[in-house]
Amino acid sequence: MQNHFPTSSDILDARTRIQSYIHKTQVITNSYINSLVENEVFFKCENFQKAGAFKSRGAVNAILSLRPDQQTKGVATHSSGNHAQALARAAQLFGLPAYIVMPKNAPLVKIAAVKDYGGIITFCEPTLEARESTLRKVIEKTGAVEIHPYNNYTIITGQATAAAELFEQTPKLNYLLCPVGGGGLLSGTALSTAYFSEGTSVIACEPAGADDAFRSFYSGEIVPSVQPRTIADGLLTSLGTRNFPIILKYVEGVVTVSEASIVEAMRLLYERAKIVIEPSSAVPLAALIEGKVAVKGKKIGVILSGGNVDLATLPFCNKQ
Repeated sequence: MQNHFPTSSDILDARTRIQSYIHKTQVITNSYINSLVENEVFFKCENFQKAGAFKSRGAVNAILSLRPDQQTKGVATHSSGNHAQALARAAQLFGLPAYIVMPKNAPLVKIAAVKDYGGIITFCEPTLEARESTLRKVIEKTGAVEIHPYNNYTIITGQATAAAELFEQTPKLNYLLCPVGGGGLLSGTALSTAYFSEGTSVIACEPAGADDAFRSFYSGEIVPSVQPRTIADGLLTSLGTRNFPIILKYVEGVVTVSEASIVEAMRLLYERAKIVIEPSSAVPLAALIEGKVAVKGKKIGVILSGGNVDLATLPFCNKQ
C-alpha cells in the first residue's frame, strides 16, 4: 500500500491542474484566540473555498484525473454533504452528470446546494451500509464512475493541496491540526507536511462521540464508526483503507474533544473572527481550548475545513 501513496510531484501537479477552478484560500489570525490558547494560531480558511469546503480541491482533481472515456457517463458518490456539493459543482464545470447518494438526514443547506449545482440526488437511510448499497444501484443503472469521498488517491492528492498552500503562506509551523472523518483531508495534509514542512507535526482532531479514528490509530487497525453522536456531521464516517496507512505513518497523534467544546470553539470563531464555519471546522480549535494539544508559545496551523452550515440551527443560539 505504501508504494501507492501520492508523491510530492503528484501534489504539485494537482495544484497546477486545479488552480483555475478553486480558490487559494486566505490564512487569518486572531489576537484574542491567540491569547486564549497561548499559541499563535493560523487558520487556513477552506470555509471560503468554492462550494464552501476543502472538498472542491479533491473533486476537481478527481474529475480532471479521469480519462475521457471514463467521464462519458458521469460521476457518482455518496456523501452527507460537502463532497456531494463539491462533486456536483465540479461535474457541472465540465458538463458531466453527477449522481449523488445522500442520507435523508443530511443538512438542508447542503441538499439545496447539491441541487443548485445540478446534482441528481438519491436519498437513503443514514447508515454507511445504506449509502454504499444505494450507490451500487445508482452506478449499475447509470454506468457512472464512482468518486469516493475520501478512499481515493486522486481525492487525497487534491485535498493535500490545502496544506501545501498553507506552508507557503505561513512557513515553519510547529503543529498542524486537522479534523478527521473518513481521512481524506487528514491523509492529504499528512503527506503535504511530510513532503513540504519537515519540522511540522500533524495532530488529528475528532469528536469524542465519533472517536473511531482515535481508536483506530492507537489500536493499529481500522475500527468502524458505529452510531456516532456529534453535531460535527462531516466527521461521522469510518476511515478509508487508503487513508489509514498514510495516517499511521505520518500523523503524530489523534485527540478527541467534547460537544460543548466544539460549540464553544464554533461560537468563538463566529464572534471573534467574524467568519462562518460548520461544526466540523471547530473541532481543532476545540482541541486547543481543551488543552488536548498541550503546548504553549508555538506556531499552530488549523485547517478550517468548511462553512456549510444551516444558520437556522446554529448550536449556540438561544432557542428559548
